[in-house]
Amino acid sequence: MSSSSETNRQKRSIPPGILLLRCLGGKHLGVNFHRAVVLVVTFIAYTCYHASRKPPSIVSGVLHPKSTSPTVGLEYTGLSDPFPWPLNLIYIKRVDGNVSHEGVAGLGSVAQKGWAPFNRKDGSVLLGEIDMTFLAFYSFGMFFSGQLGDRSNLRLFLTVGMIGSGAFVCLFGMAYWWNIHVLWYFLFVQMMAGVFQSTGWPCVVAIVGNWFSNNKRGLIMGIWNAHTSVGNIVGSLVAASALQAGWGWSFIYPGLLIISGGVLVFLFLVVEPADLDLVSPHEANANRAIDSSNAQDLSENRALLADYESGTASNVTEEATVIGIESIHSKLQDAPDAESNVLHSAEDKTLDSQSIEAPVGFLEAWMIPGVISFSFCLFFSKLVAYTFLDWLPYYIRNTKIAGQYLSNQTAGNLSTLFDLGGVVGGILAGFISDKSHAKAMTAASFTYLTIPVLLLYRLFGGVSLYLNVGLMMLSGLLINGPYALITTAVSADLGTHGSLKGNARALATVTAIIDGTGSFGAALGPLLTGYLSLYGWDSVFAMLMLSVFLAGLLLTKLIRAEFKEKVERSRNLKRQASGGEDVAGSLRQPLIVAG
Repeated sequence: MSSSSETNRQKRSIPPGILLLRCLGGKHLGVNFHRAVVLVVTFIAYTCYHASRKPPSIVSGVLHPKSTSPTVGLEYTGLSDPFPWPLNLIYIKRVDGNVSHEGVAGLGSVAQKGWAPFNRKDGSVLLGEIDMTFLAFYSFGMFFSGQLGDRSNLRLFLTVGMIGSGAFVCLFGMAYWWNIHVLWYFLFVQMMAGVFQSTGWPCVVAIVGNWFSNNKRGLIMGIWNAHTSVGNIVGSLVAASALQAGWGWSFIYPGLLIISGGVLVFLFLVVEPADLDLVSPHEANANRAIDSSNAQDLSENRALLADYESGTASNVTEEATVIGIESIHSKLQDAPDAESNVLHSAEDKTLDSQSIEAPVGFLEAWMIPGVISFSFCLFFSKLVAYTFLDWLPYYIRNTKIAGQYLSNQTAGNLSTLFDLGGVVGGILAGFISDKSHAKAMTAASFTYLTIPVLLLYRLFGGVSLYLNVGLMMLSGLLINGPYALITTAVSADLGTHGSLKGNARALATVTAIIDGTGSFGAALGPLLTGYLSLYGWDSVFAMLMLSVFLAGLLLTKLIRAEFKEKVERSRNLKRQASGGEDVAGSLRQPLIVAG
């Protein structure tokens, strides 16, 4: 196992782009520079992943136009736009009587008739099956991708995944020019796209986890996880604007975007600090811990020796005192060498342990405390999040807002405001979890607050455009908060859990388990929506609120544990303030402390 791991390290070369930077005079670029590059490159990479997932939801109204919508586009009866400038230039599209039915040249007949086989009465069900196929294979692929990622070069693995994803996204769009109308073609393309898309999340979380320690990970990853919402926004805007030339282009442009992202990853992404002979944050933390422990031992020994020499030592036998003092004298004589060499020995020990450690097994990773609870919480969280991701443009398009219907392009653009709220939600959840040191409490709080907001959105979202937008953004904030927290900071924390005994080769596997389980919910939500929407949107929202409630319920055990930790920590602090007994010893228990 040791030789195998060492071989993998030798094969992982420095990315060509980084070599070029070094040749141009950047030989001494520090760890902070490379951390910034890793954050930017992985952010762009997963933005591309999510952007390439948006086209099906944007073109769904074109493939399956709902006959109950009497108007397409927004008709005005007043003199003022619903949005002031410049929002009216982005989100609202006037309908000219001389323009085709869709308001876009070249789409008139398609917008009216739809695209077989999705233009049937049960077309919404077929669209749900398309989404389910993608997410089901994405979920299954996630488990294998995590195991493969922990055993391979993550940079090359991610590059292949992005290029493969882009190719199959483009193939979906090519059906427009190849005039393909058979369902099996779309199912096959979505199946393969799901497999390649599953390479993304375990890789990027594992790589970011290699470069950043647990301290402030919630806030950093909350900001970094904005790529999910940014990708949804970019994908929606690109796909919606491309409808002007034909719905096929709504797939081609995002497909080319993710292929370009794969090239960027190949050129500039460094998997871990060791590839550049830099010390990782985990090694640095271990070194500081060892150094601090060694210094504390030496300080205690000096204090004991001083007490003995001054005659104040007590409660020890003479023989034990003599033996102990001789040992302390020996340690103190070696202290300068010990203090000077501790950092080097710690580094050697850490690197040696990494070179021989084996990847964590699949079942072993499931047994890490918290993995099961957070995994099934994410199952229901992603069920809700992906239902909005796939169906929100369709819902907006086919629901009256202030007595009017919106066009497909306008509905797609407006749906991006849900993701804009999601950006704020991910950052806010990360910040709160860092300050409170209670990730389960934070996730559950967001989750339970989502229930009344969803009810309000369903009941009053159609009253006015402003109210619809406000409730939509608030829903995005509350839904994406726990989703972002669990898929980033929680996954990374559990991937470096103390039960792993320092084995760092579990990040991709743990991330894949949590997000893979969640992705089964992501596959189920859009599929159920396709069927339930036939009975009315009230049924869909009832399903979403029930899922959110179950997501919060699954965190109950972890919330109870976090509460007990906080109570115990508070008691310890009170004992410390009043000079209570063995405070230092009790504080060494595994409590959540500020980092």
